[in-house]
Amino acid sequence: MIRLALPNKGRLAESARELLERAGLEFDGGGERALQAKLGSDFLALFVRAWDIPEFVADGAADLGITGSDLVAERGRELDTLLDLEFGRCRLVVAARDDGPVRQIDDVADGSRVATAFPRLAREFFDGRGSRVEIVPVSGAAEIAPHLGVADVIVDLVSTGSTLRVNGLREIARVMDSTAMLVARPGLSTDATVNRRIVELATALESVIRAQGRRYLMANIPRAALDAVKGILPGISGPTIVDVLDGGRFVAAHAVVDRHDIYRVIAELREIGAEGILVTRIERLIP
Repeated sequence: MIRLALPNKGRLAESARELLERAGLEFDGGGERALQAKLGSDFLALFVRAWDIPEFVADGAADLGITGSDLVAERGRELDTLLDLEFGRCRLVVAARDDGPVRQIDDVADGSRVATAFPRLAREFFDGRGSRVEIVPVSGAAEIAPHLGVADVIVDLVSTGSTLRVNGLREIARVMDSTAMLVARPGLSTDATVNRRIVELATALESVIRAQGRRYLMANIPRAALDAVKGILPGISGPTIVDVLDGGRFVAAHAVVDRHDIYRVIAELREIGAEGILVTRIERLIP
């Protein structure tokens, strides 16, 4: 079976499980403290720390993995990125005390101490700026370091920035953006069957991701308004038009619409006399 390393807890674990299940892969035996579980008929899920997944995949203990791109970059191991999964969105930033003298990244003087759980990325960032700083590795709670005198600034992950504000810190620079990724070790397999299953997995996950921001819309449109509806319902390659058995006055228009456009589209359809408008979620979308 193809081994897929998954986060065992934290911000990525729940979203990874949900995405896999929505793609049709059911967990068999994956209890709260399980170390592994069958995932469909072709995959074996291995539950490990998100931090360790790049190492597991690179060393061959797992064939594939789902973890944050920040962790992949920090580990520095050679991995193939198969798909951006678009969840776990966050950013790695430089932050300083809100009541301190450091107001922007140029204020970080040579010799400053930088507390972080991402020493590799922090070093690359400051070296790229030509700044000679001292990296202070910490395993967690970096946000308290400036208040304890352990460091002058920190490099840490944020999503909304609320944790920084609560701890009296302010963001002064962005190091990188991060989302969850499906990764594989390079040259994973020369077996055509294994490679096909991996492609099928990536395709299934991508179809769910693509569908998340789309809605399926159906409406009865006056036949006389067909020219106008083309500009309202572009769909993927234009709306699908189907005859309605009402003597020819109406046709049924079907289209995939971005969820952010639904309000506008419905209003414009009503203006041209559309009736029976139905909007529904899409489970998967494969162009």
